[in-house]
Amino acid sequence: MLIEIRANNCFSFSEEIVFSTKADMRNKKFASNVHSENNFNILKAVGIYGPNNAGKTCLVKCIRSAKNILLSQKPKIMPNIFQDSTICQLGITFLEEGREFSYDFWYDDKKNEYPYEKFVEISKDQYGNEKENIWLLKDVVSGNYQCDDEDLLKMISLVSQSNLLFYLVDVNKFDRLAEMKRVVTKFASKIDIINMNNIPLKRTINLMKNENDLQRKVVEFIKNSDLYLDDFGYVDMDKIHVKMDSDEEKPDEKALDIPEQIMDQIRLVSVYRGVPVPSVLFDSTGTKKIAALASYIIEGIEQGRILVVDELDSSIHFKLTRAIVAMFNNELNTNAQMIFTVHDINLMDCKKMFRKEQIWFVHKDESGVYVYSLAAFTAQQGVRDTTDIMEKYRKGVLGALPDPELICSLLDIKGNRKEVPADNE
Repeated sequence: MLIEIRANNCFSFSEEIVFSTKADMRNKKFASNVHSENNFNILKAVGIYGPNNAGKTCLVKCIRSAKNILLSQKPKIMPNIFQDSTICQLGITFLEEGREFSYDFWYDDKKNEYPYEKFVEISKDQYGNEKENIWLLKDVVSGNYQCDDEDLLKMISLVSQSNLLFYLVDVNKFDRLAEMKRVVTKFASKIDIINMNNIPLKRTINLMKNENDLQRKVVEFIKNSDLYLDDFGYVDMDKIHVKMDSDEEKPDEKALDIPEQIMDQIRLVSVYRGVPVPSVLFDSTGTKKIAALASYIIEGIEQGRILVVDELDSSIHFKLTRAIVAMFNNELNTNAQMIFTVHDINLMDCKKMFRKEQIWFVHKDESGVYVYSLAAFTAQQGVRDTTDIMEKYRKGVLGALPDPELICSLLDIKGNRKEVPADNE
C-alpha cells in the first residue's frame, strides 16, 4: 500500500509537497477505513479536492512517474517551469509484505540521470516510535555513499547514473540489492493509474473472454451498479441481432475509438430484455466507464492492488461514486487501496463515510501550490468529525475552492461592461 508521496520541483510543485495516507489512530472513528499491520496504520481510501488546474492531476502524475521509475520505464516527469533547476525530486513510502520502506530519488531531466538514491526500511514499535535502517545511499553530488556490502560500496561511485542502481548492476551478486529490487518492483507493479476521461475497455474485455470467478464478479459489479441492464457479457458476433451501419460502428468516446479493438468492443454486450447490444455503441458514457472501471476495482480488491483514479466522478452518478468508495472503506477489503481526485462534494462526509485524514486538498495561489489534509484543521478552527464539512468547503473555510467571475464574460459579450478610465484621464 502507498503510505506517502513526496515531490519537489515536479510539474506544478515548485516547492516540496507531501501527500500521506497515514491514519491517526488517536481517532477511533471508522476503524474499518484503516488497514492495520505490524503497528502501521494506512488509509484504504483517500479523496483529493481542489479547483481545476490547481494540481490534483499533477499529484497523480507524480505517483505515475514514481511507478515508471521504479519499473525502469520512461519517467514521464518534468521540472517546474518557474525553477532553474532541472532536477526533479521524488520520494515514495510504502508497505510491502508487512514492512515499511521509503525510497527517495532525484532525476535530472536535462542529463537523464539519477544523481541521488536513498532506500530505507522503517520499523515501528508498539508505541509508534520509528527507526530507519539505511539499505542504500548514493549521493553523487556530495560524494556520500552507504550500503552494508563492502564490494558494492566500492562500485557505486563508478557505476553509470542512467538508471536506478539495481537496474545497472548484477543484483544476483548482492543479496541486499536483490531484495531491494524485488520489494520495489513487486510494490510498483501493484499500482494501477487511470484517468476516467480516457479509460479504455481493454482490461474488462480481456477479463470477460474467460469464464471464471473473477469474470463473474465483474459482471455482478456492473449489474449491481443499477444501470438498468439485465446482463453483461462477451459474445460471438452471431449472437448480436442489431443491424449496424459500417459508418456508425464507432464509439462516441475517443478513448474507445481504436480500430484494431473495435470488433472486440462490439462483442462486449449489455443485455436489455433479453436482447444483447454492443455496449460501446448503445450504452451511455457513464455506463461504459463503469464497465471499464469494473475490472480495475474487482481485481484491485481481490489482489490487494493500489488504484489511483483521476476524476473518479466523471460522468458517474454521485450515489454510485459513493458506493465505490464505500467498497474500499469496508472491513471486507483487507489490503486494497484507492486514491482518487474528485469534485463531488457529496463524498466530503465525515459524519457517515470518511475520517478527516481521508480528505485532502490541493490549493493554488500566486505563491505556489499547497497540498494538505482536512486533518490539519482542528476543533479550535471549527472543524470536528461532526462538522458539516461540505458547508465549510462551500464557504471557502478550507481553501482549494475556485472563485469564478464569469459574469464579467457575460458583460463583455453583451457590451455592458464599463471601461475603467486610465489614471491620467
